[in-house]
Amino acid sequence: MHELESKPWMRAALWAAAAYNIVWGTLAIAAPSAMFHWAGMTAPNYPELWQCIGMIVGVYGLGYAIAGFDPYRHWPIVLVGFLGKLFGPIGFLDAALHGRLPWAFGWNNVTNDLIWLIPFALILRGAHAFYLEGKITTSGEIQAMALRATTQEGQSVQQMSNEAPVLLVFLRHAGCTFCREALYDLSANRSAIEAQGTKLVLVHMGVDAESEPFFSRYGLEDLPRISDPRRSLYRAFGLTRGTLNALFGPKVWLRGFQVGILDGHGIGGLVGDGFQMPGVFLIYHGEVIRSYRHQSVTDRPDYLHFAADGNTTRLAG
Repeated sequence: MHELESKPWMRAALWAAAAYNIVWGTLAIAAPSAMFHWAGMTAPNYPELWQCIGMIVGVYGLGYAIAGFDPYRHWPIVLVGFLGKLFGPIGFLDAALHGRLPWAFGWNNVTNDLIWLIPFALILRGAHAFYLEGKITTSGEIQAMALRATTQEGQSVQQMSNEAPVLLVFLRHAGCTFCREALYDLSANRSAIEAQGTKLVLVHMGVDAESEPFFSRYGLEDLPRISDPRRSLYRAFGLTRGTLNALFGPKVWLRGFQVGILDGHGIGGLVGDGFQMPGVFLIYHGEVIRSYRHQSVTDRPDYLHFAADGNTTRLAG
């Protein structure tokens, strides 16, 4: 096992949390008044509300069970669970201090939340370290091999770059609102880019057959694209996994609201590595003419400007 791969105890902890949640949720649904009687409290007038909470806890258990198969890949599930286990005891403490809940009810927070905080935090820390481990130093030889990768049409990047400059655009996962903004920008500038003699090629982390409907939303389903779920090309071009600030910093939340809500690009499910950073490369005759590696997921490259550089190089050649 690689030093930074998820440990067996992480999977065991998530499966234990899954079992606990499912059992607790089932009991809350089957006997909604039992816990209140045990704590010396009056049972709620509407037991359905407590049963609804039991259902939510049980569904979380299914999520933890899924995360247990690959804790690092499914880190968003762990993160959501960690936040719930962090804020739950804080809410109980406030209620108990103001006399709205008896202290005995806090044992529920001990078993539901507190005992899981450290394991979940360690899993998240390990996931972040694992994804940051993707940083490598690229070389001409590595990139030359990477350029042999073929599109869904069977043509390699090397072959296409021998005919015309290639704008190789590495995307984030399809659910990312900034990835959707990038495709919107490419769609808006596509005619101008191609008019300058530059070919557009997309690199993504999804399964190609399943990703075509996503690209068709932006009218880009006919573009050459390379499916790279193992992120071999990303690493070959020095595209790393992002830092917490690059992925979740204040700027990301602010511009994410602008792009996702106000501009209407929305968000979707995680498809690929959520920590992977994007980038743009202009390639001609197998050589990288210009490169742009995102420092933040909010970066918005000028794709048309990249294409203009390629046209100048082609004419000079």
